[in-house]
Amino acid sequence: MPWRWFVEHQTPYTSIIYKVKRIIYSGRTKYQQVDIIETYDLGLCLVLDGKVQSSTKDEWIYHESLVHPTLFTHPKPKNVLVIGGGEGATVREVLKHGCVEKVTMVDIDSEVVELSKMYLREMCDEVFEEPRLELIFGDGRRFIEESDRIFDVIVIDVTDPLSGGPSYLLYTKEFYEKLYKRLSGYGLVVTQATSTFYSLDCFSAIHNTLSKVFNIVRAAHVWVPSYASTWGFVIGSKKGDPTELDEEYLEKEIRDRNVENLRFYTPKTHKSLFILPPHIERRLKEEKKIIRDDQPIFMPA
Repeated sequence: MPWRWFVEHQTPYTSIIYKVKRIIYSGRTKYQQVDIIETYDLGLCLVLDGKVQSSTKDEWIYHESLVHPTLFTHPKPKNVLVIGGGEGATVREVLKHGCVEKVTMVDIDSEVVELSKMYLREMCDEVFEEPRLELIFGDGRRFIEESDRIFDVIVIDVTDPLSGGPSYLLYTKEFYEKLYKRLSGYGLVVTQATSTFYSLDCFSAIHNTLSKVFNIVRAAHVWVPSYASTWGFVIGSKKGDPTELDEEYLEKEIRDRNVENLRFYTPKTHKSLFILPPHIERRLKEEKKIIRDDQPIFMPA
């Protein structure tokens, strides 16, 4: 049997190669190429348009870092919107907060959700059968533009801004302005913000663009092995500042909200997420680019 390898391009000049144990599914939906593979080091992987989105070996690092710092910054999030997150792990983390009464998930690709139910139960568990979840298949931006609903927290867990991909207009100033209007008075938004190494240009531009819309903007990052990089997140907030939460407050909130089964996020790791090295802090301060609908930004590969 010949060796099978999966090659993920980080830039036009750098690629990561994984030996594939088995190919579980490979096909194209209306929106993107979808591959579900099992690798020796990362376990099961969801791959969209050639980019690893989640692996069973470490997806919880990414999803806990994306969700919990923002939800804990809100004093009592009841109504949460998730845009993207097709494999269900983002919703899984949101639903750990007992105070959350409803999660609305809007994903453009119903086939990814169905494939996740079939092959990635280790990630989504039974969240798609959860009564607190409203699942809507459609374009996340169109949903925001046409909705008059108000949310306490909005989590943007979409694919990277790739040229020709389905998500690049979910990183623009116009989109963030629409999100702002859909948030409650203490509302927050958090978005995945690409690699802080391979695409620092994207990360700093996303941060700068959000800072033109929100009163408080904070950048965070964490090492995600399956991404072969530190990965960035940017939080936009109307009032609360995630960097001001102390360990005592977080320990109490974890207990009061009955948040269980955390594998990475703790009150200590919360603070560490917001510690950026000097070169990234300097880049954020110096960044001038504002991402607009007619001036989008794209990752290098």
